[in-house]
Amino acid sequence: MNNSLPVSAPTPDTPAPDALTLEVKGMSCASCVAHIERALKKVPGVVEASVNLALETATVHGNNLQAKTLEAAVEDAGYHASVRTAAKKPVAARGADPEQLQFLLAAAFTLPLVAPMLLQWVGVHLMLNGWLQLALATPVQFWFGRRFLLGSLKALKSGTANMDTLVALGTLAAFSLSLFQLLNGHSGMHDLYFEAATVIITLILLGKWLEARARVQTTAAIRALQALSPEHATVLRNGAEATIAIAGLQVGDVLVIRPGERVAADGVITEGRGQLDEALLTGESAPVLREPGAAVTGGAINLDGLLQVRVTATGTETTLARIVRLVETAQNSKAPIQRLADKVSGVMVPVVIAIAAVTALGWGFIGGDWAAATLNAVSVLVIACPCALGLATPAALMAGTGVAAQSGILIRDADALEQAQALTIVAFDKTGTLTEGRPRLEKIVSLSGDGNGDKNIDKNSVLALAAGLQQGSSHPLAQAVLASAKERHLAPVAMHNSRTLAGRGVTAQNDGKDYWFGNRRLLQDLGWSDSELDQHQQAAGAEGYTLAWLARSSEAGNQLLGLVLFRDTLRSTARAAIDQLHQLGIRTLMLSGDNRASAEAIAREIDLDDVRADILPEHKADAIRALQQQGAIVAMVGDGINDAPALAAADVGIAMGGGTDVAMQTAGITLMQSDPLRVADAIAISQQTWRKIRQNLFWAFAYNLLGIPLAAAGLLNPMLAGAMMAFSSVSVVSNALLLRYWRPSRQPPAQS
Repeated sequence: MNNSLPVSAPTPDTPAPDALTLEVKGMSCASCVAHIERALKKVPGVVEASVNLALETATVHGNNLQAKTLEAAVEDAGYHASVRTAAKKPVAARGADPEQLQFLLAAAFTLPLVAPMLLQWVGVHLMLNGWLQLALATPVQFWFGRRFLLGSLKALKSGTANMDTLVALGTLAAFSLSLFQLLNGHSGMHDLYFEAATVIITLILLGKWLEARARVQTTAAIRALQALSPEHATVLRNGAEATIAIAGLQVGDVLVIRPGERVAADGVITEGRGQLDEALLTGESAPVLREPGAAVTGGAINLDGLLQVRVTATGTETTLARIVRLVETAQNSKAPIQRLADKVSGVMVPVVIAIAAVTALGWGFIGGDWAAATLNAVSVLVIACPCALGLATPAALMAGTGVAAQSGILIRDADALEQAQALTIVAFDKTGTLTEGRPRLEKIVSLSGDGNGDKNIDKNSVLALAAGLQQGSSHPLAQAVLASAKERHLAPVAMHNSRTLAGRGVTAQNDGKDYWFGNRRLLQDLGWSDSELDQHQQAAGAEGYTLAWLARSSEAGNQLLGLVLFRDTLRSTARAAIDQLHQLGIRTLMLSGDNRASAEAIAREIDLDDVRADILPEHKADAIRALQQQGAIVAMVGDGINDAPALAAADVGIAMGGGTDVAMQTAGITLMQSDPLRVADAIAISQQTWRKIRQNLFWAFAYNLLGIPLAAAGLLNPMLAGAMMAFSSVSVVSNALLLRYWRPSRQPPAQS
């Protein structure tokens, strides 16, 4: 099957002129997210602000937004912000290197402090001088740990508290207690706790390094898409080849693309033919043959042949740029469930500080051991995991939407993903979705001998009249009529005053008579009864044909002149797609304007659960709303402009890749392949991603709900608490990264 990728790619809800994306530096946890969102929402004109911890971005919507004002608001909140430009990538691929260096240097100072404690387990008793311990701990506390100290000071200045506050308070408490003991003559290993402060900082730095590496991996998909665009292109200028920067391309330029080169921009082949690899754009691993007149997409690889391509879109208007923009929009969006986590994180740090204070006072006054009281309070401070709460949802969302995009499934935002994972019914349009959308004219019936028709109207006349009525139409049935007339060397009858009747057919005039060509509903509107139509339709409809009627109105009355029978080919994967949806526990439905007999024949062949036939395009949306009123969560799958109202009415609109811009702009999910199997794949990856989000939030909350009471009870030492805190965020990001191993279902082999 030739799964063509449209040159007009899906256009997401891209930020309008009243939307800006900022890159934000200095965030450490979800408390920072909540604080920055509050600061941005106070700026005049801001309607909505959404901060993404994993991507380190803030997306702001509003009226008359001023970049400098927004940046200043973030700066006043204690963070650094700059407006993202189109050239910037969301996460640098080498961003983990500084984190690694900091961890390794901190570990070099920390290891001598921890070694004596570890050696005790094997019977070796070694004691470091207290002043040497101070010398080793000081650089870790105040140099390698300065990011936490500075972060906490900025938070204090802005009247908030965050993860940096917890780490700074905890490690400074352990360090200060040790210094106090040392100055008072206590220099034994069991009297000093420098190793606790340094281990906490070192482990958290290790966690930050691993987290940074993992976060780079979550954006691997979007970086791979960005890398598809070459930096230079070869163009024909004044009859000669010239190499220019990609930014210099203009619509109308002719590209020269040699074997092994990437197509530099969207265009149409004017000369040459070759196999193109579009795998990273569509998820289709098999190369596709492109010939003169075929559309090609920027980023595809020319495997063989020398091609000349006339450019039709450049820059931000190319398919690739739109795909990248859509994926970025999805990854910057915030799932509704994340808002709960952000609210919890917004109050979590002050609550943890209060619990730590109560822990210290309780252990100090009741037990009388203020050193132990301080260490227990430190454990409470450092085990809290607001960072894990902040990363739980965006990390999974980034990984899930990224791997989906690599498979040709473009999810618009977190809302679409949340709805897709909960679907109970999937409704399909028929033509171009379950079928190839290229119907063939199979049979022509002249009604000249039944007393209704004109004896001068034979089959060729029926076809010539129908072709005249369909001149200029792009409807698939019209194309089939015109192609058949051309094959038979029949000239279309000249018509004038042509009008399209939405959902019914077309009418025009010739020689003072009105001609009509359309479906059963059209003839019913013209006054024909069901009994008159049934005698001609039943046999053809039962065989799965789509029928169109030719009629004429004149002073002599209305006459049926003939029928034209069409058959569209089912997509090879239609039955497999329905089977997969059934395995997911989802009911299937077809909404078709075709006659009931034809629609039911197709439904039986692919095992659909329900059929709604003879339905006008505007009534498809009504059918969707009726199902929703019954409690169903409904997806609509379509590809045509007539499907746009139903796509918008559905809980999730799913647009097939070969469809129109209108359909794809309306949909929450776009499939870059015209393959119904990808519908089940889109739902499957949505379910997998949502499962990871729930798992991550469960573990993020569990770390805190279990860890904080244990620390307050004195059952966790500060170093173990620090390790748990450090690895909480690593664990949720690593769990999210398991989504990278998801693969779409494979298309069954073509039937010979």
